Amino acid sequence: MSSATSSLAFHRSGQLTLLWTLRITALALLLLPCVWMLGVAFTPTLERLDHPLALWPQTPTLQHFQTVWESGIGRQVLNSLLVSCGTTLLSLTLAFPAAYALVRLRFPARLDVVFLMLVLAVKLMPPITVAVPLFSLAKTLHLLDSEVGLMLAYQVYTLPLSIWMLLSFVREIPVDYDEAACIDGAGLFRRLVDIMLPLCAPGLVATAIFVLIAAWNEFLLALLFVSSPSKFTLPLAVAGYVTENGIDWGDLMSVGMIASLPTLAVAGYVQRYLLHGFSGGLK
Repeated sequence: MSSATSSLAFHRSGQLTLLWTLRITALALLLLPCVWMLGVAFTPTLERLDHPLALWPQTPTLQHFQTVWESGIGRQVLNSLLVSCGTTLLSLTLAFPAAYALVRLRFPARLDVVFLMLVLAVKLMPPITVAVPLFSLAKTLHLLDSEVGLMLAYQVYTLPLSIWMLLSFVREIPVDYDEAACIDGAGLFRRLVDIMLPLCAPGLVATAIFVLIAAWNEFLLALLFVSSPSKFTLPLAVAGYVTENGIDWGDLMSVGMIASLPTLAVAGYVQRYLLHGFSGGLK
């Protein structure tokens, strides 16, 4: 009996060791590109040419960050912040009432199902398929080369994403809350603001993170809509470091770090709300 127990314990110990080995290996593979980017960003150009496979420099330097900052990357950071935050705010403002209406209200002739199918079709559609019509529409409305035009263009894929994410959070809220508010005389707007909005706060935060990241990283529509360098977003600025004359990997990696840190900081700060949102938001 003791031998069988020892054998079982040894077997479980071996399984646990194998599991942790696989976890550490997977984590190392996932972090390797980040570590390499961090090392190249702090590596002097001549040292990188001598040791191209080194993960960390022998003499770290801020030269690349200084060069990138002097080239005006701060302006592109502000542009990306403005466009991303504006896109997120507009998307949530439109998506939250739409999700509430689709869940709570009754539409004639199954118009709610038709609307959801249209939203799903737009969500699954590649942005390149609507890029040319959007460009023509923005040109007609004189919205090209402007932050407002870019925010409106981003709604093509951020608004369907927001609606589909918020649908599940609104469904989690019992209908009894709406019925009790109606008995007390609360109108539709008051139910949305005073009842649904606080209860859906974790879901709104979770949706906002995904929309913010999507708008922050968007490249194609920004490339089509923006032509002035002073209005470039960060993805356009990053692409500008890849030229026919060559690539300065130190500058490129430093710009990549600058572009990655804001989203990582926001996601890290609101991670508890993000987890709360995905767990349902209600106890």
